[in-house]
Amino acid sequence: MELSLPLQAFIFGLISAASLPLGALVAYVWSPGNRVIAAMMAFGSGALLAALTIDLVAEALERGDFFPLAIGCLSGGVLFVVLNQALNNKGGFLRKVGTTINHLRRAQRRDYRRVFKRLSMSPLFSALPAESMHYLVPLIEQQQFEPGELLMSKGEAGDRVYLIDEGRVEVDDEDQHAIAELGPGDIVGEIALLTGEIRTATVKAIDPVSVWVIRKSEFDELLDDIPKFANAIMDLSKSRITSLKKNRAVDEEEAEDWYREARRRVDDVVGTPTAMDVKEAASALPGAPLAIWLGIFLDGIPESFVIGSSMLHASISVSLIVSLFLSNFPEAFSSSLGMREQDYSFSRIFAMWTSLMLFTGVGAWFGSIFFVGAEPATFSLVQGVAAGAMLTVIAETMLPEAHHRGGSITGLATLLGFLVAIFFTTV
Repeated sequence: MELSLPLQAFIFGLISAASLPLGALVAYVWSPGNRVIAAMMAFGSGALLAALTIDLVAEALERGDFFPLAIGCLSGGVLFVVLNQALNNKGGFLRKVGTTINHLRRAQRRDYRRVFKRLSMSPLFSALPAESMHYLVPLIEQQQFEPGELLMSKGEAGDRVYLIDEGRVEVDDEDQHAIAELGPGDIVGEIALLTGEIRTATVKAIDPVSVWVIRKSEFDELLDDIPKFANAIMDLSKSRITSLKKNRAVDEEEAEDWYREARRRVDDVVGTPTAMDVKEAASALPGAPLAIWLGIFLDGIPESFVIGSSMLHASISVSLIVSLFLSNFPEAFSSSLGMREQDYSFSRIFAMWTSLMLFTGVGAWFGSIFFVGAEPATFSLVQGVAAGAMLTVIAETMLPEAHHRGGSITGLATLLGFLVAIFFTTV
């Protein structure tokens, strides 16, 4: 008995994605080194590149449908980037090591730029050389205070400066009377970095407060290591410090120039996030598991759709199915290893990939029905959307992940995957 076209599409969709739960299963029993994982990711990328080139782009070009193809490619690429970014902001970046590191590094850069923006309005820091401020980055740490908790007390030595990021604090005089209220962007105790003088007021949190802290002991070590920075500090004479205390105003144009110069060097000093940074990021995003699942689902939508729609115009391409299978395996394998490091259970990981395999079959089934009677140009548009999204997936997630893990092995492994996929085309 001959199977219906939608059922055939469903089966081929399952076959192309069967390597997803297989990758999760292998990751449960085997944890290879980074270069092996990189070679697998690059190999899958090469196979996928061959598939989209031969089975999607070439077919559309043979029909003379360049413009529908191009429009589809651009639409697919833009759609993937927008949706991928939205999911990453919800925790989807945790599905791969490379995307996790890139996302957290971007977040670090944004934080430090925000810090420098606020430091630019400080009479003290704006008097220091902006081109040397990036040396401060390793000294800046974040700290939290609960309502009522003291940031500093009157009479204690000034051993640190606070830059308020979130929340409000109250400044009290010696009689515990509130004399000021400070909020995001305000700096408390910056003169203490130079003088270490005794605190003249008590500061306590009104709300839950998040601050950036620079400690005087570490700041002094910085002065010992960087003569240019130390000379700038020496130039801030005692009279200059006195004027700083009295005059809090900073010229806005000068502050903006200082900020641009200071932030220009931030990218060079942002470090690689630690395993603890990753776990803290995951714990701060309760919706991360769903976002991870949706992110992986987003990676697989284009390929499932095009499997079903392509069967309306010709028999299914063996090279396309093989290429998708080969690319899905390292994708699932690498992501599963990353999720294991974040303490996801095997049953949860395996269920995620199995559900995605089923959805790939459903997507292929839907594609074989939805495009019945469609014009060739429409079909070329669909192929373009799939090709654009798949190429963006390769460029934005798969190859960066491979290069991050394996470096120079990426190029040859990608080439090998490409050639293997072409070999199946000739067969």
